Amino acid sequence: MSHDDFPTENPAVVTCGLPYANGDLHIGHLRTYVSGDAYARALEKLGQQTAFVSGSDMHGTPVAVNAAKEGVSPEEFATRHHEKYAATFPKFNVEFDNYGHTHDETNTELTQEFVRSWIDEGHVFEKEIQVAWDPETDQPLPDRYVEGTCPYCGEKARGDECDEGCQRHLEPGEIEDPHSTLTGNPAEYRTREHEFLRLSDFQEYLGEFIDRLEGTANARNQPREWIEGELQDLCITRDMDWGIDYPAGEDGETKEDLVLYVWVDAPIEYVASTKQYTERVGTDTYDWEAVWKDGAPAASESDPDWDADDTGEIVHVIGRDIIQHHTVFWPSMLRGAGYNEPRAVMASGFVNLDGQAFSTSRNRAVWADDYLDEGFHPDLVRYYLTTTGGFQHDVDFSWEKFQERVNGELVGTLGNFAYRSLLFAARNYDGAPDADTSEEVEERIEEAVADFETAVNDYSLKKAGDAALSLAGFGNEYIQRNEPWNLTGDDPDRAAQVIYDCVQIAKAVAVLSAPILPGKAQTLWEQLGEDGTVHDADLDACLESPPGEFGEPDELFEKIEDERVEQLNEKLQERIEAATEDDDEADESEDETVSESDIQPVNDDRISFEEFQDLDIRVGEIEVAEPIEGADDLARLEVDIGVETRQIVAGIKQLHDLDELPGTKVVVVANLEQAELFGVESNGMVLAAGEDADLLTTHGDSVPGTKVK
Repeated sequence: MSHDDFPTENPAVVTCGLPYANGDLHIGHLRTYVSGDAYARALEKLGQQTAFVSGSDMHGTPVAVNAAKEGVSPEEFATRHHEKYAATFPKFNVEFDNYGHTHDETNTELTQEFVRSWIDEGHVFEKEIQVAWDPETDQPLPDRYVEGTCPYCGEKARGDECDEGCQRHLEPGEIEDPHSTLTGNPAEYRTREHEFLRLSDFQEYLGEFIDRLEGTANARNQPREWIEGELQDLCITRDMDWGIDYPAGEDGETKEDLVLYVWVDAPIEYVASTKQYTERVGTDTYDWEAVWKDGAPAASESDPDWDADDTGEIVHVIGRDIIQHHTVFWPSMLRGAGYNEPRAVMASGFVNLDGQAFSTSRNRAVWADDYLDEGFHPDLVRYYLTTTGGFQHDVDFSWEKFQERVNGELVGTLGNFAYRSLLFAARNYDGAPDADTSEEVEERIEEAVADFETAVNDYSLKKAGDAALSLAGFGNEYIQRNEPWNLTGDDPDRAAQVIYDCVQIAKAVAVLSAPILPGKAQTLWEQLGEDGTVHDADLDACLESPPGEFGEPDELFEKIEDERVEQLNEKLQERIEAATEDDDEADESEDETVSESDIQPVNDDRISFEEFQDLDIRVGEIEVAEPIEGADDLARLEVDIGVETRQIVAGIKQLHDLDELPGTKVVVVANLEQAELFGVESNGMVLAAGEDADLLTTHGDSVPGTKVK
């Protein structure tokens, strides 16, 4: 990759993290897919040759576990979900150039080629490890067949990942207090031989790679802890029979009962899917090797002759929970096989539902099918998911917030401008009047185009969406300021000029909004009387003259009424209550409430009253609260503690609306040793309860500086 601004002369590929083929899709899942689609479309708007690919993750223990529960084969189970995903994505205007799956022949062959390359280069070794075993069923327990305690943070974890705590990848044998998810009985560890990719071979390379990686700040900053520490080698095999077989050795021997770890073949599907696209359209249209292989360094730790400018532009759009896999494992896998590295990783925050996590077991989710069944246009949720906050930040969805964004921005700003402008033009001029774009409007459109280009190169879909919406807002202000309806009699030339300018703005809005609102942008394009598709129009089209004639338009967006929101909330609550009634609370694995068993026992190690008095605990009042760039969870607070204002770093960014915190009374440990977190000095500690960081405050009106006794 060149690291030059897009567009570059190199072909690009945009990928999305593969969905596990083991359940229905909800709007939380959709965030990365609609964002990947929007970003690929935005690159093409800049003139960048781009392919957009992904596929279904067919392997791994989640698929095997759920298939066993249904009494069907893993392949049958996964294929059913794969076909449903492939049918669902287009309904949200997510249009992959190729959507494959990890169980097909292309991915199987490429995966085994990758592994053979690692073996040939000496990056793979065999080691005896402790594997969790279910003594009752007398079988090994790979990955999610085993649960226990994370050895790093003490939280509940599954076999390959601490998904409820520190989110570290866990190797086989690491999890503490293991128990079988098959029987619920305690598991035991037994010695087995497995194959490992020696990540330490790539440690120096990874340090250089992470420094040049582009994308979101969390994708660059989070992996440094692992890369700069002691890298653990990656176990690339598992004890199960569902997956891609470990490649046979030179003697033709295979390793019975071992398949490749799902995180080996899953990212290789990015390459396989791109290759399948080329096989369908031909190398003259798109050459997968020009992206993934041409100009790649030798399959070794370093290559001083490597020129990154000669390689393809690879952009991964993923969820925050798989950053480690895409910035540590995946670049090592690519380098070890002689493939090109990613240019950028865009890692999204999570999507919550009305302030709480989605719970599929409690049916506490807005399902993709339910959204469509309600008759909402797919572009509405695309807009909400791509433009609500920065991409790396969490998004909170509620029907009220959805209504507010749709009514205020899409209906009130973009839709209102387009409708009033084109309606006036059609009724008074049968289309665009005979005029040229004014200097003021031309400059404003050029500014919007520049903002769009900057946003794409900053990997910011929100700013890309803002470029189109702000231009529409300018259009509303422009038509209101000039009042062409009052000029048609006294100054018809001026009236025609104003309306022509508005039609030109509408055309630019259609072009700039097309990546995020592909369906509605095409409708606006057709209302303007344009031929073909808005998606073939590049940014130069923003200032190309619109067609002379078009008819009266329909309104692009429909207002969502309060009564509709009430109905939607009632339906959601009914589903949650029904699922809760059917659920056995003792077996609820996704309960977001705190039960008695969740409460930690009181520490038996007592402290003296004198030791307690050594703590200087005071009432404080938050004056400033802002996010710390590059940190997923940290916020910088300025807290008035009476005698002075302290700067304190607190891990509350994802759990509180920072804009609402100023004025909040909190309890502060004032004599804690100073520390530095993400380069920001912290001088104290704000006290909070539980995983939701429930801030401790006062019952009465204690003034800042009051000591807690």
